[in-house]
Amino acid sequence: MNLLPKLTHRRAALGLGILALLVTAGAVYAQTPAPQPVAPPAAPTPDKGDTAWMLISSALVLMMSIPGLALFYGGLVRTKNMLSVLSQVFMIVSLVSVVWVLYGYSLAFTEGGSANAFIGGLSRVFLKGMTPESTAATFSNNIVVPEFAYMAFQMTFACITPALIVGAFAERIKFSAVLVFVLAWVTLIYFPIAHSVWYWAGPDAIGDAAKALAAATDDAAKKVAQDALDAVNANAGYLFQLGALDFAGGTVVHINAGIAGLVGALMIGKRVGYGREAMPPHSLTMTMIGASLLWVGWFGFNAGSNLEASGTTALAFVNTFVATAAAAMSWLFVEWAAKGKPSLLGMVSGAVAGLVAVTPASGYAGPMGSLVLGLLVSPACFFFCSTVKNKFGYDDALDVFGIHCVGGIVGAIGTGVLVAPYLGGVGLTDYMVKPGAGSPGEYVMATQVMIQLKAVLYTLAWSGIGSAILYKLVDMTMGLRVAKDSEREGLDVSEHGERAYNY
Repeated sequence: MNLLPKLTHRRAALGLGILALLVTAGAVYAQTPAPQPVAPPAAPTPDKGDTAWMLISSALVLMMSIPGLALFYGGLVRTKNMLSVLSQVFMIVSLVSVVWVLYGYSLAFTEGGSANAFIGGLSRVFLKGMTPESTAATFSNNIVVPEFAYMAFQMTFACITPALIVGAFAERIKFSAVLVFVLAWVTLIYFPIAHSVWYWAGPDAIGDAAKALAAATDDAAKKVAQDALDAVNANAGYLFQLGALDFAGGTVVHINAGIAGLVGALMIGKRVGYGREAMPPHSLTMTMIGASLLWVGWFGFNAGSNLEASGTTALAFVNTFVATAAAAMSWLFVEWAAKGKPSLLGMVSGAVAGLVAVTPASGYAGPMGSLVLGLLVSPACFFFCSTVKNKFGYDDALDVFGIHCVGGIVGAIGTGVLVAPYLGGVGLTDYMVKPGAGSPGEYVMATQVMIQLKAVLYTLAWSGIGSAILYKLVDMTMGLRVAKDSEREGLDVSEHGERAYNY
Protein backbone atom coordinates (compact mmCIF):
# COMPACT_ATOMS: atom_id res chain seq x y z
CA MET A 1 0.00 0.00 0.00
CA ASN A 2 1.29 3.42 -0.94
CA LEU A 3 1.27 5.59 2.32
CA LEU A 4 2.90 8.65 0.74
CA PRO A 5 -0.34 10.53 -0.15
CA LYS A 6 -1.72 10.02 3.38
CA LEU A 7 1.52 11.24 5.03
CA THR A 8 1.57 14.21 2.70
CA HIS A 9 -1.98 15.14 3.65
CA ARG A 10 -1.21 14.72 7.37
CA ARG A 11 1.88 16.92 7.09
CA ALA A 12 -0.10 19.59 5.29
CA ALA A 13 -2.83 19.48 7.93
CA LEU A 14 -0.25 19.70 10.70
CA GLY A 15 1.41 22.67 8.99
CA LEU A 16 -1.90 24.43 8.59
CA GLY A 17 -2.68 23.83 12.30
CA ILE A 18 0.64 25.27 13.39
CA LEU A 19 0.13 28.23 11.09
CA ALA A 20 -3.33 28.80 12.60
CA LEU A 21 -1.92 28.69 16.13
CA LEU A 22 0.77 31.20 15.23
CA VAL A 23 -1.77 33.54 13.64
CA THR A 24 -4.06 33.28 16.70
CA ALA A 25 -1.17 33.87 19.09
CA GLY A 26 -0.09 36.86 17.06
CA ALA A 27 -3.59 38.29 17.17
CA VAL A 28 -3.82 37.79 20.96
CA TYR A 29 -0.39 39.33 21.46
CA ALA A 30 -1.35 42.26 19.28
CA GLN A 31 -4.45 42.85 21.42
CA THR A 32 -2.56 42.62 24.77
CA PRO A 33 -1.48 46.13 25.90
CA ALA A 34 2.12 46.71 26.70
CA PRO A 35 2.95 47.01 30.45
CA GLN A 36 2.47 50.60 31.65
CA PRO A 37 4.40 52.35 34.45
CA VAL A 38 2.48 52.60 37.76
CA ALA A 39 1.05 56.10 38.08
CA PRO A 40 1.68 57.96 41.34
CA PRO A 41 -1.37 58.30 43.62
CA ALA A 42 -3.60 61.19 42.72
CA ALA A 43 -3.27 64.33 44.79
CA PRO A 44 -6.05 64.67 47.39
CA THR A 45 -8.95 66.88 46.45
CA PRO A 46 -11.12 68.92 48.82
CA ASP A 47 -14.32 67.41 50.13
CA LYS A 48 -17.40 69.55 49.52
CA GLY A 49 -18.57 69.11 53.10
CA ASP A 50 -15.23 70.28 54.52
CA THR A 51 -15.23 73.25 52.18
CA ALA A 52 -18.77 74.23 53.14
CA TRP A 53 -17.94 73.99 56.84
CA MET A 54 -14.86 76.18 56.43
CA LEU A 55 -16.82 78.89 54.62
CA ILE A 56 -19.60 78.79 57.22
CA SER A 57 -17.01 78.99 60.01
CA SER A 58 -15.41 82.01 58.36
CA ALA A 59 -18.77 83.79 58.29
CA LEU A 60 -19.36 82.89 61.95
CA VAL A 61 -16.00 84.34 62.99
CA LEU A 62 -16.66 87.50 60.99
CA MET A 63 -19.97 87.78 62.86
CA MET A 64 -17.96 87.72 66.10
CA SER A 65 -16.28 90.98 65.12
CA ILE A 66 -19.15 92.72 63.38
CA PRO A 67 -21.64 92.87 64.93
CA GLY A 68 -20.68 90.74 67.97
CA LEU A 69 -17.62 92.42 69.44
CA ALA A 70 -18.76 95.86 68.29
CA LEU A 71 -22.03 95.58 70.22
CA PHE A 72 -20.37 93.91 73.22
CA TYR A 73 -17.84 96.72 73.56
CA GLY A 74 -20.24 99.45 72.47
CA GLY A 75 -22.72 98.63 75.20
CA LEU A 76 -19.98 98.82 77.85
CA VAL A 77 -18.90 102.40 77.13
CA ARG A 78 -20.80 105.60 77.84
CA THR A 79 -23.42 106.88 75.42
CA LYS A 80 -21.15 109.64 74.09
CA ASN A 81 -18.56 107.05 72.95
CA MET A 82 -20.79 104.30 71.56
CA LEU A 83 -20.36 105.27 67.92
CA SER A 84 -16.60 105.65 68.28
CA VAL A 85 -16.23 102.04 69.42
CA LEU A 86 -18.45 100.79 66.60
CA SER A 87 -16.40 102.81 64.12
CA GLN A 88 -13.09 101.49 65.43
CA VAL A 89 -14.13 97.84 65.28
CA PHE A 90 -15.77 98.16 61.87
CA MET A 91 -12.81 99.92 60.29
CA ILE A 92 -10.25 97.59 61.87
CA VAL A 93 -12.02 94.66 60.21
CA SER A 94 -11.99 96.50 56.88
CA LEU A 95 -8.35 97.59 57.15
CA VAL A 96 -6.98 94.21 58.20
CA SER A 97 -8.96 92.39 55.51
CA VAL A 98 -7.23 94.49 52.85
CA VAL A 99 -3.79 94.10 54.45
CA TRP A 100 -4.33 90.34 54.76
CA VAL A 101 -4.86 89.73 51.05
CA LEU A 102 -2.05 92.15 50.09
CA TYR A 103 0.70 90.59 52.21
CA GLY A 104 -0.57 89.37 55.59
CA TYR A 105 -1.49 85.84 54.54
CA SER A 106 1.86 85.42 52.86
CA LEU A 107 3.81 86.57 55.93
CA ALA A 108 1.81 84.32 58.22
CA PHE A 109 1.41 81.11 56.23
CA THR A 110 4.22 80.64 53.72
CA GLU A 111 7.80 79.45 54.04
CA GLY A 112 10.10 82.27 55.11
CA GLY A 113 13.59 81.10 54.22
CA SER A 114 16.28 81.74 56.82
CA ALA A 115 13.76 83.59 59.04
CA ASN A 116 11.13 80.88 58.70
CA ALA A 117 10.92 80.19 62.44
CA PHE A 118 9.57 83.69 63.01
CA ILE A 119 7.99 85.02 59.79
CA GLY A 120 6.83 83.80 56.40
CA GLY A 121 7.89 84.83 52.94
CA LEU A 122 6.45 86.76 50.00
CA SER A 123 5.38 83.90 47.74
CA ARG A 124 1.69 84.71 48.24
CA VAL A 125 1.89 88.53 48.18
CA PHE A 126 -1.28 89.83 46.48
CA LEU A 127 -2.40 86.17 46.66
CA LYS A 128 0.00 85.48 43.80
CA GLY A 129 -0.37 81.97 42.39
CA MET A 130 -3.51 81.14 44.38
CA THR A 131 -6.25 79.62 42.24
CA PRO A 132 -9.55 77.83 42.90
CA GLU A 133 -7.58 74.59 42.51
CA SER A 134 -4.94 75.50 45.13
CA THR A 135 -5.23 73.52 48.36
CA ALA A 136 -4.11 73.86 51.96
CA ALA A 137 -3.28 71.03 54.33
CA THR A 138 -5.40 70.09 57.31
CA PHE A 139 -4.35 68.01 60.33
CA SER A 140 -5.27 64.71 58.63
CA ASN A 141 -3.29 62.88 55.98
CA ASN A 142 -4.72 63.10 52.44
CA ILE A 143 -7.36 65.65 53.44
CA VAL A 144 -7.10 69.18 52.08
CA VAL A 145 -9.31 72.26 51.75
CA PRO A 146 -9.30 74.97 49.07
CA GLU A 147 -6.59 77.48 49.85
CA PHE A 148 -9.04 80.32 49.28
CA ALA A 149 -11.24 78.89 52.06
CA TYR A 150 -8.27 78.53 54.41
CA MET A 151 -7.03 82.03 53.61
CA ALA A 152 -10.47 83.55 54.26
CA PHE A 153 -10.86 81.65 57.53
CA GLN A 154 -7.52 82.87 58.84
CA MET A 155 -8.36 86.40 57.65
CA THR A 156 -11.24 86.55 60.13
CA PHE A 157 -8.83 85.73 62.97
CA ALA A 158 -6.50 88.49 61.85
CA CYS A 159 -9.46 90.90 61.86
CA ILE A 160 -10.80 90.20 65.34
CA THR A 161 -7.48 90.11 67.20
CA PRO A 162 -6.54 93.81 66.92
CA ALA A 163 -10.20 94.74 67.37
CA LEU A 164 -10.04 93.15 70.82
CA ILE A 165 -7.26 95.55 71.84
CA VAL A 166 -9.29 98.75 71.54
CA GLY A 167 -11.44 97.84 74.53
CA ALA A 168 -8.51 98.48 76.85
CA PHE A 169 -8.13 102.15 75.95
CA ALA A 170 -11.70 102.89 74.85
CA GLU A 171 -13.08 106.43 75.18
CA ARG A 172 -9.78 108.31 74.89
CA ILE A 173 -7.78 107.43 71.76
CA LYS A 174 -7.70 109.17 68.39
CA PHE A 175 -9.35 107.29 65.57
CA SER A 176 -6.40 108.04 63.27
CA ALA A 177 -3.99 106.69 65.87
CA VAL A 178 -6.00 103.46 66.12
CA LEU A 179 -5.70 102.86 62.39
CA VAL A 180 -1.96 103.57 62.21
CA PHE A 181 -1.24 101.47 65.31
CA VAL A 182 -3.33 98.53 64.05
CA LEU A 183 -1.63 98.60 60.65
CA ALA A 184 1.78 98.41 62.31
CA TRP A 185 0.66 95.93 64.97
CA VAL A 186 -0.77 93.29 62.68
CA THR A 187 2.30 93.53 60.45
CA LEU A 188 4.96 93.32 63.16
CA ILE A 189 3.19 91.50 65.99
CA TYR A 190 0.22 89.44 64.79
CA PHE A 191 1.60 87.97 61.56
CA PRO A 192 4.85 86.77 63.18
CA ILE A 193 3.00 85.24 66.16
CA ALA A 194 0.51 83.48 63.88
CA HIS A 195 3.39 82.13 61.79
CA SER A 196 5.33 81.02 64.86
CA VAL A 197 2.40 79.09 66.35
CA TRP A 198 0.45 77.74 63.37
CA TYR A 199 2.70 77.44 60.32
CA TRP A 200 3.98 73.96 59.39
CA ALA A 201 4.56 71.87 56.28
CA GLY A 202 1.50 69.69 56.91
CA PRO A 203 0.97 65.97 57.63
CA ASP A 204 1.36 64.78 54.04
CA ALA A 205 4.76 66.42 53.63
CA ILE A 206 5.92 64.74 56.85
CA GLY A 207 4.39 61.40 55.84
CA ASP A 208 5.99 61.43 52.38
CA ALA A 209 9.41 62.25 53.82
CA ALA A 210 9.05 59.53 56.46
CA LYS A 211 8.04 56.99 53.78
CA ALA A 212 11.12 57.90 51.74
CA LEU A 213 13.30 57.31 54.80
CA ALA A 214 11.70 53.93 55.46
CA ALA A 215 12.25 52.91 51.82
CA ALA A 216 15.94 53.87 51.77
CA THR A 217 18.15 50.80 51.40
CA ASP A 218 21.71 51.95 52.00
CA ASP A 219 23.45 54.39 54.32
CA ALA A 220 23.85 57.10 51.69
CA ALA A 221 20.19 56.96 50.72
CA LYS A 222 19.14 56.94 54.38
CA LYS A 223 21.20 60.04 55.08
CA VAL A 224 19.64 61.89 52.16
CA ALA A 225 16.17 60.83 53.25
CA GLN A 226 16.83 61.76 56.89
CA ASP A 227 18.06 65.20 55.87
CA ALA A 228 14.91 65.67 53.80
CA LEU A 229 12.72 64.63 56.75
CA ASP A 230 14.58 66.99 59.08
CA ALA A 231 14.07 69.83 56.59
CA VAL A 232 10.32 69.14 56.46
CA ASN A 233 10.06 69.09 60.25
CA ALA A 234 12.05 72.33 60.43
CA ASN A 235 9.67 73.98 57.95
CA ALA A 236 7.50 75.29 60.78
CA GLY A 237 7.18 78.24 63.11
CA TYR A 238 9.31 78.45 66.24
CA LEU A 239 6.57 77.62 68.75
CA PHE A 240 5.18 74.88 66.52
CA GLN A 241 8.62 73.29 66.44
CA LEU A 242 8.70 73.41 70.24
CA GLY A 243 5.47 71.44 70.28
CA ALA A 244 3.22 74.19 71.66
CA LEU A 245 -0.50 73.40 71.43
CA ASP A 246 -2.92 76.16 70.47
CA PHE A 247 -5.93 74.76 68.69
CA ALA A 248 -7.72 78.02 67.90
CA GLY A 249 -5.80 81.01 69.24
CA GLY A 250 -5.14 81.17 72.99
CA THR A 251 -1.70 82.62 72.34
CA VAL A 252 -2.15 84.00 68.82
CA VAL A 253 -5.37 85.88 69.56
CA HIS A 254 -6.11 86.32 73.25
CA ILE A 255 -2.79 86.59 75.08
CA ASN A 256 -1.42 88.53 72.12
CA ALA A 257 -4.27 91.09 72.16
CA GLY A 258 -4.66 91.12 75.93
CA ILE A 259 -1.11 92.13 76.76
CA ALA A 260 -1.12 94.70 73.93
CA GLY A 261 -4.27 96.18 75.45
CA LEU A 262 -2.74 96.47 78.91
CA VAL A 263 0.39 98.14 77.55
CA GLY A 264 -1.80 100.59 75.63
CA ALA A 265 -3.93 101.40 78.67
CA LEU A 266 -0.81 102.11 80.73
CA MET A 267 0.90 104.25 78.08
CA ILE A 268 -2.17 106.25 77.07
CA GLY A 269 -3.23 106.81 80.66
CA LYS A 270 -6.50 106.86 82.52
CA ARG A 271 -9.71 108.40 81.25
CA VAL A 272 -10.55 111.89 82.49
CA GLY A 273 -12.41 111.42 85.78
CA TYR A 274 -11.47 107.77 86.18
CA GLY A 275 -11.79 106.79 89.83
CA ARG A 276 -13.74 109.96 90.67
CA GLU A 277 -16.71 109.76 88.33
CA ALA A 278 -19.12 106.92 87.72
CA MET A 279 -18.57 105.36 84.28
CA PRO A 280 -21.27 102.69 84.01
CA PRO A 281 -22.05 100.83 80.78
CA HIS A 282 -24.68 102.70 78.82
CA SER A 283 -26.48 99.60 77.50
CA LEU A 284 -26.04 96.16 79.02
CA THR A 285 -28.79 95.07 76.66
CA MET A 286 -26.45 95.64 73.72
CA THR A 287 -23.60 94.02 75.62
CA MET A 288 -25.69 90.91 76.20
CA ILE A 289 -26.65 90.77 72.50
CA GLY A 290 -22.98 91.15 71.56
CA ALA A 291 -21.91 88.44 74.01
CA SER A 292 -24.54 86.07 72.61
CA LEU A 293 -23.32 86.69 69.07
CA LEU A 294 -19.79 86.02 70.27
CA TRP A 295 -20.83 82.71 71.80
CA VAL A 296 -22.59 81.56 68.63
CA GLY A 297 -19.79 82.80 66.39
CA TRP A 298 -17.18 81.09 68.55
CA PHE A 299 -18.35 77.70 67.29
CA GLY A 300 -16.84 78.73 63.96
CA PHE A 301 -13.78 80.06 65.77
CA ASN A 302 -13.03 76.81 67.61
CA ALA A 303 -14.75 74.01 65.70
CA GLY A 304 -13.73 75.60 62.40
CA SER A 305 -10.10 75.46 63.46
CA ASN A 306 -10.08 71.71 62.86
CA LEU A 307 -10.19 72.66 59.14
CA GLU A 308 -12.51 69.77 58.28
CA ALA A 309 -15.89 68.36 59.31
CA SER A 310 -15.01 65.35 61.48
CA GLY A 311 -15.30 63.92 64.97
CA THR A 312 -12.67 66.33 66.29
CA THR A 313 -14.76 69.18 64.91
CA ALA A 314 -17.71 67.93 66.93
CA LEU A 315 -15.48 67.60 70.02
CA ALA A 316 -14.34 71.22 69.69
CA PHE A 317 -17.97 72.28 69.27
CA VAL A 318 -19.05 70.48 72.45
CA ASN A 319 -16.05 71.74 74.44
CA THR A 320 -16.86 75.31 73.40
CA PHE A 321 -20.44 74.85 74.56
CA VAL A 322 -19.79 73.37 78.00
CA ALA A 323 -16.76 75.48 78.98
CA THR A 324 -18.67 78.68 78.23
CA ALA A 325 -21.72 77.64 80.20
CA ALA A 326 -19.59 76.53 83.15
CA ALA A 327 -17.61 79.78 83.16
CA ALA A 328 -20.77 81.92 83.05
CA MET A 329 -22.13 80.06 86.08
CA SER A 330 -18.79 80.19 87.87
CA TRP A 331 -18.43 83.97 87.48
CA LEU A 332 -22.03 84.44 88.56
CA PHE A 333 -21.59 82.59 91.86
CA VAL A 334 -18.17 84.08 92.60
CA GLU A 335 -19.50 87.60 92.07
CA TRP A 336 -22.68 86.82 93.97
CA ALA A 337 -20.62 85.71 96.95
CA ALA A 338 -18.25 88.68 96.74
CA LYS A 339 -20.72 91.50 95.99
CA GLY A 340 -24.02 90.17 97.25
CA LYS A 341 -25.89 90.27 93.92
CA PRO A 342 -25.67 88.40 90.63
CA SER A 343 -25.20 90.71 87.66
CA LEU A 344 -25.81 90.29 83.94
CA LEU A 345 -22.44 91.91 83.29
CA GLY A 346 -20.84 89.19 85.41
CA MET A 347 -22.64 86.44 83.54
CA VAL A 348 -21.58 87.65 80.10
CA SER A 349 -18.04 88.39 81.32
CA GLY A 350 -17.80 84.82 82.58
CA ALA A 351 -19.09 83.46 79.28
CA VAL A 352 -16.40 85.36 77.36
CA ALA A 353 -13.75 84.18 79.84
CA GLY A 354 -14.84 80.60 79.24
CA LEU A 355 -14.72 81.05 75.49
CA VAL A 356 -11.22 82.48 75.76
CA ALA A 357 -9.93 79.70 78.02
CA VAL A 358 -11.31 76.83 75.97
CA THR A 359 -10.01 78.25 72.69
CA PRO A 360 -6.51 76.69 72.83
CA ALA A 361 -7.87 73.47 74.37
CA SER A 362 -11.03 73.02 72.30
CA GLY A 363 -9.70 70.29 70.00
CA TYR A 364 -7.44 68.65 72.58
CA ALA A 365 -9.39 68.37 75.86
CA GLY A 366 -12.38 66.20 76.63
CA PRO A 367 -15.78 67.65 77.57
CA MET A 368 -15.28 67.09 81.31
CA GLY A 369 -11.86 68.70 81.17
CA SER A 370 -13.35 71.68 79.33
CA LEU A 371 -16.08 71.97 81.94
CA VAL A 372 -13.47 72.10 84.72
CA LEU A 373 -11.48 74.67 82.73
CA GLY A 374 -14.58 76.85 82.49
CA LEU A 375 -15.22 76.58 86.21
CA LEU A 376 -11.64 77.57 87.05
CA VAL A 377 -11.06 80.42 84.62
CA SER A 378 -13.78 82.74 85.91
CA PRO A 379 -12.43 83.10 89.47
CA ALA A 380 -8.99 83.90 88.03
CA CYS A 381 -10.35 86.52 85.62
CA PHE A 382 -12.69 87.98 88.26
CA PHE A 383 -9.73 88.41 90.61
CA PHE A 384 -7.74 90.32 87.98
CA CYS A 385 -10.71 92.42 86.82
CA SER A 386 -11.51 93.52 90.36
CA THR A 387 -8.79 93.05 92.97
CA VAL A 388 -5.65 93.38 90.82
CA LYS A 389 -7.06 96.18 88.67
CA ASN A 390 -8.14 98.16 91.74
CA LYS A 391 -4.85 97.51 93.52
CA PHE A 392 -2.70 98.88 90.70
CA GLY A 393 -5.21 101.43 89.43
CA TYR A 394 -4.72 100.93 85.71
CA ASP A 395 -7.63 101.90 83.46
CA ASP A 396 -8.27 98.84 81.31
CA ALA A 397 -11.68 100.19 80.33
CA LEU A 398 -13.33 96.98 79.16
CA ASP A 399 -11.09 94.43 80.95
CA VAL A 400 -9.25 93.22 77.88
CA PHE A 401 -6.25 92.16 79.95
CA GLY A 402 -8.26 90.68 82.81
CA ILE A 403 -10.38 88.48 80.54
CA HIS A 404 -8.46 87.87 77.32
CA CYS A 405 -4.87 87.78 78.52
CA VAL A 406 -5.49 86.10 81.88
CA GLY A 407 -8.11 83.76 80.42
CA GLY A 408 -5.78 82.95 77.53
CA ILE A 409 -2.95 82.10 79.92
CA VAL A 410 -5.18 79.83 82.00
CA GLY A 411 -6.37 78.11 78.83
CA ALA A 412 -2.93 77.78 77.25
CA ILE A 413 -1.36 76.20 80.31
CA GLY A 414 -4.49 74.15 81.00
CA THR A 415 -4.28 72.71 77.49
CA GLY A 416 -0.98 71.07 78.41
CA VAL A 417 -2.79 69.26 81.22
CA LEU A 418 -6.16 68.49 79.67
CA VAL A 419 -4.75 67.01 76.46
CA ALA A 420 -3.74 63.99 78.58
CA PRO A 421 -5.56 60.85 77.36
CA TYR A 422 -6.08 59.67 80.95
CA LEU A 423 -7.96 62.92 81.64
CA GLY A 424 -10.21 62.50 78.63
CA GLY A 425 -8.02 64.41 76.18
CA VAL A 426 -7.07 63.29 72.70
CA GLY A 427 -3.32 63.08 73.37
CA LEU A 428 -0.56 64.11 70.99
CA THR A 429 -0.27 63.06 67.34
CA ASP A 430 2.83 61.60 65.72
CA TYR A 431 2.89 61.61 61.92
CA MET A 432 6.11 59.58 61.57
CA VAL A 433 5.41 56.36 63.51
CA LYS A 434 3.19 55.13 60.67
CA PRO A 435 4.07 57.33 57.69
CA GLY A 436 0.93 58.55 55.99
CA ALA A 437 -1.26 58.32 59.08
CA GLY A 438 -1.48 60.04 62.44
CA SER A 439 -0.63 57.90 65.46
CA PRO A 440 -0.64 58.54 69.22
CA GLY A 441 2.47 60.43 70.22
CA GLU A 442 4.47 60.34 73.43
CA TYR A 443 2.93 62.58 76.10
CA VAL A 444 4.50 63.68 79.38
CA MET A 445 2.42 66.21 81.28
CA ALA A 446 5.32 68.09 82.90
CA THR A 447 7.08 68.41 79.55
CA GLN A 448 3.99 69.65 77.74
CA VAL A 449 3.10 72.14 80.46
CA MET A 450 6.61 73.58 80.27
CA ILE A 451 6.28 73.92 76.50
CA GLN A 452 2.96 75.70 76.98
CA LEU A 453 4.52 78.04 79.53
CA LYS A 454 7.33 78.89 77.10
CA ALA A 455 4.73 79.75 74.44
CA VAL A 456 2.91 82.02 76.90
CA LEU A 457 6.10 83.85 77.91
CA TYR A 458 7.21 84.18 74.29
CA THR A 459 3.87 85.73 73.31
CA LEU A 460 3.84 88.08 76.30
CA ALA A 461 7.34 89.28 75.50
CA TRP A 462 6.89 89.63 71.73
CA SER A 463 3.57 91.41 71.95
CA GLY A 464 4.22 93.36 75.15
CA ILE A 465 7.58 94.81 74.15
CA GLY A 466 6.69 95.19 70.48
CA SER A 467 3.40 96.93 71.27
CA ALA A 468 5.12 99.36 73.66
CA ILE A 469 7.52 100.39 70.89
CA LEU A 470 4.69 100.87 68.40
CA TYR A 471 2.57 102.92 70.83
CA LYS A 472 5.57 105.16 71.48
CA LEU A 473 6.27 105.68 67.78
CA VAL A 474 2.65 106.53 67.01
CA ASP A 475 2.51 108.90 69.98
CA MET A 476 5.70 110.67 68.89
CA THR A 477 4.52 111.11 65.30
CA MET A 478 0.81 111.92 65.58
CA GLY A 479 -0.24 111.54 69.20
CA LEU A 480 -2.32 108.75 70.68
CA ARG A 481 -4.80 110.59 72.83
CA VAL A 482 -7.51 113.12 72.09
CA ALA A 483 -7.52 116.48 73.90
CA LYS A 484 -9.23 116.58 77.29
CA ASP A 485 -12.05 118.78 76.02
CA SER A 486 -12.69 116.35 73.19
CA GLU A 487 -12.70 113.46 75.63
CA ARG A 488 -15.22 115.20 77.88
CA GLU A 489 -17.44 115.95 74.90
CA GLY A 490 -17.24 112.35 73.77
CA LEU A 491 -15.47 110.76 70.83
CA ASP A 492 -18.67 110.34 68.84
CA VAL A 493 -18.88 114.06 68.19
CA SER A 494 -15.24 115.12 68.54
CA GLU A 495 -13.80 112.37 66.33
CA HIS A 496 -16.67 111.48 64.00
CA GLY A 497 -19.04 114.45 63.99
CA GLU A 498 -22.08 112.35 64.68
CA ARG A 499 -23.88 110.63 67.54
CA ALA A 500 -24.90 107.06 68.15
CA TYR A 501 -28.29 108.27 69.31
CA ASN A 502 -30.30 111.35 68.32
CA TYR A 503 -33.33 111.84 70.54
